[in-house]
Amino acid sequence: MDMDEIVTGGLCIGCGLCQSIAGPERVRMVTTPEGRERPVAVTPIPDEALATINAVCPGTQIEGASPEALPDDVETDPIWGPAVPSTLSIAHASDPVVRYRGAAGGVLTALGQYLLRSGEVELVLHVKASPGAPLRSLATVSETPEAVLEAAASRYGPAAVLEDLGGVLAHGRPLAVIAKPCDIGAVRRLAEVDARAKALIRYGLTLACGGASDLGKSFEVLDRLGVREQDLRLFRYRGHGNPGPTRVETKDGRRFDLTYLEMWGDEAGWRIQPRCKICPDAIGEAADLVSADCWPGGAPQGEDEGFNAVLARTRVGVGLFERAVAAGALTVVRAIGFRDMDLFQPHQVRKKRAVWARLEGMRAAGMAVPRVERLRIAELAVGNDKGVNEEEMLGAQKRARAGRLGEPPAVFNE
Repeated sequence: MDMDEIVTGGLCIGCGLCQSIAGPERVRMVTTPEGRERPVAVTPIPDEALATINAVCPGTQIEGASPEALPDDVETDPIWGPAVPSTLSIAHASDPVVRYRGAAGGVLTALGQYLLRSGEVELVLHVKASPGAPLRSLATVSETPEAVLEAAASRYGPAAVLEDLGGVLAHGRPLAVIAKPCDIGAVRRLAEVDARAKALIRYGLTLACGGASDLGKSFEVLDRLGVREQDLRLFRYRGHGNPGPTRVETKDGRRFDLTYLEMWGDEAGWRIQPRCKICPDAIGEAADLVSADCWPGGAPQGEDEGFNAVLARTRVGVGLFERAVAAGALTVVRAIGFRDMDLFQPHQVRKKRAVWARLEGMRAAGMAVPRVERLRIAELAVGNDKGVNEEEMLGAQKRARAGRLGEPPAVFNE
């Protein structure tokens, strides 16, 4: 598939890896009118580069964990995939500042800091608020624990975290990547064709993802508050508590706080990108370790001290978890099981069971669909109640034919 086909087919999530592979002189990430990060081919892409892009793109290939990476004591749940039972737990960052400032319990922030302090990696690739445009997010490379903390807390909306991964790898320094599940899946596939990625990317850490929203969602918030983007001093989506308020501060001293439910309570208004609606791996099965919100019923009932559900999947992830706990970077509150995860993240259960039928509906409408492997989506669909698959399939087919599962081509303007 060429770049336009991936984008207009609703398969692109804007990770930016295609720009890294082809080079910014050939592919450029742009922000579309819908508020999405999308690639544009500004000059012809050589066949070899396009073949690599197709091989690693999280819109064309979606795979679960590599069997070779899994330890002997792993258990594979139909919904939640592989995890070592001894690591399934409620945990949080031991440092109270990290726990407070990070999303939920600060687990991913604490792990990024631990990896740098221990010398296991020299760099952490993740995202942070853009210094000049705090509504927006950008890729950043942290070399110190302090820099990791500075970028803490969830960033909703588009972020092309992998757009300069080649430049990061060119430094020849070991690193960890903390990013969305689709980004981690792309990194895993890149390691199969790029020896630098295989040697240098030591850890892939992720979150259980509810979907990436368009910037349009954030613009709606500003419109409601009567704030212009150019007047922003701060736009913090999460953090400073669990879940923490969405905080908006302006250069002239105004401040607004929205609760999590005020910001995200109406799921119909999330402005989720098309690729997210057909995602078979929003729970990061290709990652070494997953950190998730753990609110019974799937939504917070108020503020608390901050907790994450943790699943370590691979040998590498299990070792990291155990060392971080032993070193005091993480505190484990209690053990949990896979069915606790169903309670904490019921929307993930519904999506995982629905994805196979949604993809079949797209296929029936003549749209391209990604190749999916080791994610059990067909097996899960077989276990659905009567009529569920047909309803999901027909719904996706109708949305596809109405153009709601695709999107306009991205355009690069000098």
